[in-house]
Order: sequence, then structure tokens, then C-alpha cells
Amino acid sequence: MQQQPQLFKDASQHALADATLRTNFRGAMDFLRNKRERVLDDAEFSSLSAQCEAIKQRCLSQLPALLEQLETRCQANGIQVHWAETPAQANEIIAAIADGCNATSAVKGKSMVTEEIGLNDYLGARGVECLESDMGEFIVQMAHEPPSHIIMPAIHKSAAQIARLFHEQLEGVDYTEDVDTLIGIGRSVLRGKFRHAHVGISGVNFAVAETGTLCLVENEGNGRMCTTVPPVHIAVTGIEKVVQWLQDVPPLLSLLTRSATGQPITTYFNMISGPRRPGEKDGPEQVHLVLLDNGRSNAFADEQLRKTLQCIRCGACMNHCPVYTRIGGHAYGTTYPGPIGKIISPHLLGLDATRDLPTASSLCGACEEVCPVRIPIPQLLQRLRAEYRSDEEGVMSGAGGGRSILEAGVWAGWAWACEHPGVYRLLTWIAGRMRSLVPWLPSAWKNGRTMPVPAARSFHHRYQQRKSRP
Repeated sequence: MQQQPQLFKDASQHALADATLRTNFRGAMDFLRNKRERVLDDAEFSSLSAQCEAIKQRCLSQLPALLEQLETRCQANGIQVHWAETPAQANEIIAAIADGCNATSAVKGKSMVTEEIGLNDYLGARGVECLESDMGEFIVQMAHEPPSHIIMPAIHKSAAQIARLFHEQLEGVDYTEDVDTLIGIGRSVLRGKFRHAHVGISGVNFAVAETGTLCLVENEGNGRMCTTVPPVHIAVTGIEKVVQWLQDVPPLLSLLTRSATGQPITTYFNMISGPRRPGEKDGPEQVHLVLLDNGRSNAFADEQLRKTLQCIRCGACMNHCPVYTRIGGHAYGTTYPGPIGKIISPHLLGLDATRDLPTASSLCGACEEVCPVRIPIPQLLQRLRAEYRSDEEGVMSGAGGGRSILEAGVWAGWAWACEHPGVYRLLTWIAGRMRSLVPWLPSAWKNGRTMPVPAARSFHHRYQQRKSRP
């Protein structure tokens, strides 16, 4: 996927004008929110989210040591561990593993990190067909589109659009909008691919440092097929997914599934602890783990921005965001859309490229209220806005890129006026007298809003008049 957050404003305007897209998202978001409400009461959510926040913060505070422990335990289990600082390095590592087993085909379970590094296109250019096996990912891959939601990739499509896609792209498939029939068709196509794939690729939901165990959460069974049927399994994950102990996983899993899809538990929970042992009848002959940084170390270095890494990728913030609900995921132009994408993407792509994303929020706080690990997304958005305008060196690429001498001068003058009551009163008096000119001033504010007009008399003036009345 070519990430283009620079086009966010134009893309969001286009999305707002698409009535079908808005209808699809409105219905899907309402459905997910209602399901979540049915399985999570406020008291339990408050208690569990506090526990999950503490777990993630404890693990992140020890991140370097836990990553080393994870590597040691995985190697002891027979898992080969690889480190990648950039997406390019991650792709090179995965391609080298595929070359090592003469692979020409791979099946992939749902993984946002592999979307982040553009793995499908990279392998495809080297003669390795990489087929998505998650049904939603299978649909968007067939449509040559990126996922629009981190949990439900094809949620922007209606049943009719999917039916038309299957009819046009799959040989011998009649047009039908019956969902069960469409799922059956997809499964029959994928079943043959699993049998003949040389490599299986998956993400990782939790990597347990204590035991060297890779945990994978899924509903369709495709993740288990990807990690057990092909002779080589490659797991790809960001470095923030490591947890200290196995006992850290149950509370995180409990809130992940209920926050994401409103399910008490997912259909499959896979715990991968190594390749096939002698005497075992199934499982891969090789297991590789690729640990990706890609800007995460920058977030880790700053105590406030480190909270970004607490995310467990449930997508609840998207389902409750008034902006995401109206424009969908593609308008953001990034792998991770919605509120969480606005705070992750600047670390991955730099603040210059993502400058419009932190401002695409009303700061209503709905995302923070439903976050299972209590990420203070509104506060982090304000921090990123300030970083982009700051004249001080920041921790991430592009910090200070939006600083304007004129804007800084205006704010400095405003601050000076506020510190001098006589000057402030004179300026408000002048503004009140010239208020009729304000609607005629050129301003981008008027593109979608009514221009605010200063009051004829300031509050201070009216208060003084009231006090002087007998």
C-alpha cells in the first residue's frame, strides 16, 4: 500500500460525498458498538482496563530487557529471531527466508504489520505470490484496495459490491448476495492455496518473553492453517507486542475480543512455541520471528508518547470516532486509520507527511473512553499538534516543520496583550467597533463554518456597566 496521508483533506472530502460509503460505515459502526455494549458493563470495563493499562505500562517500562529475553527463549524453542529497523529491512529478511526454501507462493493470515511494510507487493515483485487468507483481507486484495479497518478490512463494502467482485474476479462464480454462499466460495478457493503454499505468514498479538510463545488471535481458522500447514512459518510483529509473563495474556485477550468485535472470546487462540518436533505429525519445519522497529523506538524514548505503544489493535477507538465513522479508513491514506492511526502514523511516517491527521479530531474523548488500555489519545493528539508547530527539537521526524514566523509572532503579540490589561481592553474595543468587517475577511475558516463575529461589547465592559448601575 502506498501511504499518502498528505492527501487526507481531498480524500476526506471525496469520502463525505460518497453516500454509499457513509451508509456502509454508519451501519457497521453502530453494529460493532452495540455488540460491545452487550458484553461489557461499565464496572467490569473500568476494572479490567486499569489492569490492562498497568500490564502494558509495566512491560513497556522493561521493553529492551524483555525483547532480549524473548529472543533467548524463542531461540531455545527453535524459533529463529530476526531484527528489522525499517520496513525495507523486514522485507529483505522475509524475502531471503522465502528464497532459502525456493518459495513461489505464500499464504498470509491477517497482519497489520505486514500491511505497514508493504509485504505483498514486495514479494510479488520477486515472483512470490502472497495470498491473503483472512476473508476480509482476501476481498480487499481482490479489489486491489488496502484495508479500511484494522479488524474488519472490507467493512466499507456492501454485500452487493462483494457479490459483484466475486462474480467478476473468480472464474465460474455466479452472482449471489447470500453471505454464507460467498463465504463458502472464498473458503473453497483458499483451501487449495493452503495445501500448496511454501510459506505461511502471520502477525502476532502477544509475544510472551517468559516462555518464548507467540500468541495469535483469530476467528476463521486461517491463522492456524497459515502457521501449521506450510513447511515454513514467518511471524512478523512490532516490538511493542512483547509481554512479560504468560499470565499477562488473559486480561488483555479478554478486553481485546470484546472491545474489537463484541465477542466474549474468539473462535481460535493459537500459542506457537516452536517448529515441529520429532515424532509430531503436523506443524512447520521452520518458524521465524521478525521483530520490527520502524519508529517505535522514538515513541518509546518519550515517556508521554510511549503510551502510543500500549495499543493492542482492537479498533474500538475507530468504531466510536465521529470522524472515522463519516469518512472511513481509506481517506487517512495510512495503514492505521482512525484515532489510533493519528498517533501511530507520525512515528512511522514523520510529522511532515502526517501533519493533517492530528488535527482531524474534535477531541471529544470518545476514543479514550473506550480504549481497553486507557491510551490518552486526545492528549497525545494535542502533543503532536504542538510538536509540529514547536520551535524546539522534537523526538520524531518532522517536528517543528509547521512552525510559521508570522503565526508565532501573532501568538506572541496576543500573549503580550493579555498581560497588559489596558492594551487588551483597547484591542477588544476596536474589534467590537469593526465587527461588521469580519465576515468579509479572507479566511479558510469560512470553507465549512460560519465566521465568528466579535461581540459589540466585551464581557469586561458589560460587567463594568452592570456594576455601575444603582
